[in-house]
Order: sequence, then C-alpha cells, then structure tokens
Amino acid sequence: MEDTTGSNPQSLGFTEKLRSWLSWSWTYVCFIWFGMVLIMIYVLWSPLKLQETLTSASVFLNTLTPKFYVALTGTSSLISGLILIFEWWYFRKYGTSFIEQVSVSHLRPLLGGVESSSATGLFSSVNGEAEPRPSVSECKVWRNPLNLFRGAEYNRYTWVTGKEPLTYYDMNLSAQDHQTFFTGDTQQLRPEDAVMQKAWRERNPQARIRAAYQAIEMNHECAAAYVLLAEEEATTITEAERLFKKALSIAGKDINLLVYIKRRLAMCARKLGRIKEAVKMMRDLMKEFPLLGMLNIHENLLEALLELQAYADVQAVLAKYDDISLPKSATICYTSALLKARAVSDKFSPEAASRRGLSTAEMNAVEAIHRAVEFNPHVPKYLLEMKSLILPPEHILKRGDSEAVAYAFFHLQHWKRAEGALNLLHCTWEGTFRIIPYPLEKGHLFYPYPGCTETADRELLPSFHEVSVYPKKELPFFILFTAGLCSFTAMLAMLTHQFPELMGVFAKAFFSTLFAPLGFFADKMESFMPSSFWHQLTQI
Repeated sequence: MEDTTGSNPQSLGFTEKLRSWLSWSWTYVCFIWFGMVLIMIYVLWSPLKLQETLTSASVFLNTLTPKFYVALTGTSSLISGLILIFEWWYFRKYGTSFIEQVSVSHLRPLLGGVESSSATGLFSSVNGEAEPRPSVSECKVWRNPLNLFRGAEYNRYTWVTGKEPLTYYDMNLSAQDHQTFFTGDTQQLRPEDAVMQKAWRERNPQARIRAAYQAIEMNHECAAAYVLLAEEEATTITEAERLFKKALSIAGKDINLLVYIKRRLAMCARKLGRIKEAVKMMRDLMKEFPLLGMLNIHENLLEALLELQAYADVQAVLAKYDDISLPKSATICYTSALLKARAVSDKFSPEAASRRGLSTAEMNAVEAIHRAVEFNPHVPKYLLEMKSLILPPEHILKRGDSEAVAYAFFHLQHWKRAEGALNLLHCTWEGTFRIIPYPLEKGHLFYPYPGCTETADRELLPSFHEVSVYPKKELPFFILFTAGLCSFTAMLAMLTHQFPELMGVFAKAFFSTLFAPLGFFADKMESFMPSSFWHQLTQI
C-alpha cells in the first residue's frame, strides 16, 4: 500500500512535467510543422504535377459564371447564419459558447490546461475541507433579518417618490411566511385566525387592515391582528412600537408570535436610538430561544453592536457564528472583513504597501476582504457608492444582489465610521477575481458562485433598480466572430447578386493572388538549393 501511494505523486509529477514541456514547445512544433509542409509542397511539386493542377484551377475559375458566385456566397451566408443561431441558442441556455466549451473541455487539457473533470479538490472551504456543489437550495430566498416596516418606512417611500419599493413576488412570500408563522396549526383555527389567514393573502393593503380590525372585533385579544396593524397601518416607528407592545401583552404562550414581536420591538428600539436596550432584548431573545438560529437574530445584534462601536462584542459574536459548519452570509463575511480592515486601514497607503510589501495584519485584512467579495461580489459597489442604494426587500437571496442591497443599506455607515476602511476596500476588492479560477467551475474559498441568482433577484428587486449580475455574461468571442462572418458573407451574397460581373472579376483576381505564392515559393526554393539535393530528396 505504501509503494502504491508513494509512486502516485511521482507519476503525477512526471505527467505534469511532460504536459508543461508540450505546452512550452507547442509554438516551436508549429513552426517546424509549417516548414515541413512547405518542403513537402516543393518535393511533391513535380510528382503530383501541382503546376498543371494550378493551371487547371485557373482555367476552371475563368470558366465559372456569375451564378456560381451568387450560389457560393449565398450558401456560405446560410451556413454561417445557422451556426450563429445555434451558438446564440446555446449561449442563452448555458451561458457559454458551444465552440468555446468544446475547446475548454477537450483541447485545453491536451495543451497543459487544468482539467475540469477532477472530482477532488474542486470545492474547498476556508479550512480546506470539501464543500458540496451548490444545489437548488442554495438559491432559495430567506427572510431579510433587517426588513423595514411597511407602514412606517416602505409606504413613506411610496408617498414621496410614487414608486413601489416591494415587488408582488416579495410581498407574496411574506404573506406565506405570516400564514405559516402565525397560524401554522390549521386543525385548531379560531374564527379570528381564519380571518387573519385571509388578511395575509390580500393584495390590497387597505383590505388587509380592514380584515385585521374585523379579527379584533371578533376577539379583542387577537395578537396577530395587532402585529399586522403595527407592520402596515402605523405610520411612525413609535406608533408601531405601541401596537407591538399591545400584541406582546396578549400573545400568550404562542412561541412564534412571542419571538416575532420581541424581535420587532428590539428593532423599534434600535431605530428610536435606544441601542443598548435593543442589544439587551436581542441577547435575551437568543438566550431564551437558542434553537431558532434560522431566524438570524445574530445579524440584528451585530448591526446594533457596530452602532455602539462595541467591536470586542462584535468579534465575540462572530467567533460563535462564523463557523465552518454554519451557513455564511454577507453580514458575517463583511463584518469580519471590516474588523480586520479597521485595525490597519487608518495608516494604510497603497504606495507604501507596494514599496515595502504588506504586513501580516494588512495581509489578513486583504484576505478577509477577498473572502467576503468571493461570497458576495455585489456588495463593494454599494459600499463604495459606485451604485445607488434602494430600500432593501423583505426577502433576500444569499450571495445575490438583493442580499448586497440589504447589507449595504444598514452597514454603509459602519464602514464610513472606520477611518480608511473604504479606501482599503477600494484598493483590494477587485483582486478577488484574479484568485477565483476561470471558467467558474471552481471556487477558491467557497463553492462555485451559483448561476441562478440573477433570475431570483429580478423577482425580488423592483423594476426601476438595475440588477447587478455576476459573472457578467459577455458575448463569447466565437459568437461575435460568427456574427461578423455571417454579416460579411451576407453582404458578399447581396453584392454578387446585384453586380455579378464585377464580383466575378474580383473573385478570379482573389484566387489568382491566393495560388500565386505556391509557384513563387517553388521557384525560390529551387534557386536556393542545389538540384542534386532536391533530386536525392525526391528519390527518398
């Protein structure tokens, strides 16, 4: 067993060296091959009667009629057009060129490229452990932990701008959340619960509010109805807090209601400036319900602690939740990067770093930024204000533009507060894309970036927002080349059809110019080399 294991690295090393040598010598092999072709043309010039063949070809070209050139250019245009249509369909479906994909899959490994079929080591985590391929679940949407209040915040935006900040898809997801969260047990539905189930499904906000009042008339202690009024009817955070406190006093032992209300009360305290009170409420909530980690209450806590500038407490929370076994988020990754950047950013200078190199602390900060950018590449443009922010949606897609909007909306102020942090981010974030392998069949620290984010983000974000797309789907070279070829041949076909005589003259002149160098080369080679050499070579 030891011999087998020990011989594998040697054989792999020899294979890599051979492949590297072949890749290096490929250019010289091409030159040698081209020289041999030229020599073979001269050697076979007389035996194959190439001179007579060229003469016959010239006679043949002179006898062609203009109809032939019309048919030739028309057929070429048709074929190139069909190739273009197929390439475009393949690109729209798979995001890459078919010709390019074949080249990468089959030719690149032969020329020393990295094979993409290896099943080991493709997906490495931050600790070097294997991480699974992204599945459909990686593109599921999550409730935004910091979602705003509809009545006090989203609706105010609509009153001022006339634009709807939430999409119907996003609000429909919220309606489904509320139905399952507040009235999950359909076997014991009370009359007011049935009214509230219908209320969450209503598209019209006024209809939802009327249904909530109807439920309160049926039962003055319907906590879910007060939650709806706090979310949608209250026009200020203070009024929303009052309604949530009323709901909390009558919530009873319904755990889902208690958790939801206490969390929203903590968010009200945060928005009203009572940040220490908000932090205490969030800590108590996490301690009281430790199994509800999927609600991501720790992200609310991190944001509040950053507002207090309690960076040691932020680091303590990160130490607990930035674990390899737990799912990541933009808040986790970028907060970790912010803390490390904050330690060096006030004295960071790109010019000085280029002269002396990066220190250990600066290297750690840069690596943390690269890690965060690889997880969600959309965030930096919002933090650097290269792209306009909008109100965050009620649901986000992890690693998507919706998550980037939600993170930057609440955390941009924390990056601005750390002196030089945005400058460090500006100088280093684009370096991430040089680390990630291309094509994106691999990741560097995380699993490969999922390709399903764009579709989900377009449904979550309003139509007036330009969705950020990564990787940017630029048209492959072969599609542009095929499009140019198709246009060129189509133009030739049209010109040939309109001016057959003139195009026939051009075609004959072109072919004559094309075949002329062969005869010229043969004459020159014969004058440079003695006739005895060529005689012996032909005898061989």
